[in-house]
Amino acid sequence: MADPILVAKKDAAEFYLLPQMANRHGVITGATGTGKTVTLQKLAEGFSRIGVPVFMADIKGDLTGISQAGGGNAKVDDRNKALGIENPVFEGLPVTLWDVFQKQGHPLRSTISEMGPLMISRLLQLNETQEGVLTIAFKAADENGWLLLDLKDLNALLSWVDENKDELSKTYGNVSGASVGAIRRGLLQLETQGGDNFFGEPAVKLDDFMQSLSGKGVVNLLAADDLINAPKIYSTFLLWILSELFENLPEVGDVEKPKFVFFFDEAHLLFNDTPTALIDKIEQVVRLIRSKGVGVYFITQSPADIPDKVLAQLGNRVQHALRAYTPKEQEAVKIAAKSFRANPDLDTVQVITELGVGEALISMLDEKGTPTVVNRGFIVPPLSHLGPITPEQRAGLLTGSLVAGQYETAVDRESAFEILSAKAEASAAEAAAAEQAKAEAKAQKEAEKAERAAARAPDTMVESITKSVARSASSSIGRQIGNTIVRGVLGSIFGGKSKSKSSWF
Repeated sequence: MADPILVAKKDAAEFYLLPQMANRHGVITGATGTGKTVTLQKLAEGFSRIGVPVFMADIKGDLTGISQAGGGNAKVDDRNKALGIENPVFEGLPVTLWDVFQKQGHPLRSTISEMGPLMISRLLQLNETQEGVLTIAFKAADENGWLLLDLKDLNALLSWVDENKDELSKTYGNVSGASVGAIRRGLLQLETQGGDNFFGEPAVKLDDFMQSLSGKGVVNLLAADDLINAPKIYSTFLLWILSELFENLPEVGDVEKPKFVFFFDEAHLLFNDTPTALIDKIEQVVRLIRSKGVGVYFITQSPADIPDKVLAQLGNRVQHALRAYTPKEQEAVKIAAKSFRANPDLDTVQVITELGVGEALISMLDEKGTPTVVNRGFIVPPLSHLGPITPEQRAGLLTGSLVAGQYETAVDRESAFEILSAKAEASAAEAAAAEQAKAEAKAQKEAEKAERAAARAPDTMVESITKSVARSASSSIGRQIGNTIVRGVLGSIFGGKSKSKSSWF
């Protein structure tokens, strides 16, 4: 049995997260600047120390410090002293850095086919009709064996769908050119946001997330300081990873500790403007992925940011301070207070607004899976470094990574783009050949027509004169020859008389 993770203390009271209950999920909430990031680092550190690999997005760039040993921080020393923690053993943890934009970590890619039409539709913010057309396009690609790896593959497929929309409509239902155009415009917008960076191969292998080193789980950090500027891409990409875990991991039932823990920071971005069907899908994944040994922890400002049917699945809860200046904020405080198991000795609504930095209301699941009554405590400081690492330290992590060199070189094998381009070129060549043959046949007909016309046409003046002279010459020669023949003949008949007559003179 793995050791419980010490999360917080207050006086003699200690608050632990039990590893066997960690796959019942959890939530960390609180206003900006109240200590959520340190709590996140503390929990990730705790899981890593008991051999559980984790994945989390580093939105502000300061979670990379988990790779280095702590110490030398006066605030941390003061908090440890106040909590009665003596001689803490500071150490860093094994870390793998990932980056969709391939700047601060190993490339993190997926293929279009792996992400599927539902996730792509969310990325492009398609309506129901447009999503239907995209689904038809994916279906056609599957039936024809066309791989969809990157954006140019999907663009080539959509061009083919547009050209064959009449035939596809007979089989699958209406495919309109307007919907195809809307999807392609969405792809263009996605590309301008850097979406072409994370579609392609080699696609990430889930096994590379789930590694351990020297008995400690690897902490997978996704550089998200740029990615968060495209919130739809950020939230959809994390949701895709979560869905892939759900689809591919085997059932393991209840386990002594999770096989993997996934932290979803800025979780409200996942649920903003999200269709009900997709929220239902998220709720299903969160509810069922527990049996595959995966714990999911959402980090956001208020429990109100998370739909009730998802929030109901989150058993381990840490609530930092909330502000309550406006009616909406006051309502959020009440919602947060009601999400805890009540403590008769604690006015939860009031305490939420009074908590200091690093202080929180905590309720964890006990051995029976029952939430403990909410109580107040101070988060125990991590033993790793708080804050970002240096560029030199980052470079060292990249070169010494377990996946170094596996994803850096992109691969562009034959897929839908190449196949459809070849088909288009062949069709164009056939059309050009047919057009050439047609032109040659037409030219032949024109030549034959001209020849026949020339044969029937009246002579030109020169030709007429030439022919007239020829006829005249022919006639003259003919007459001369005729006269000679006549004279010869007559001479032969009257030869004797001629001689006699000649003598008369």
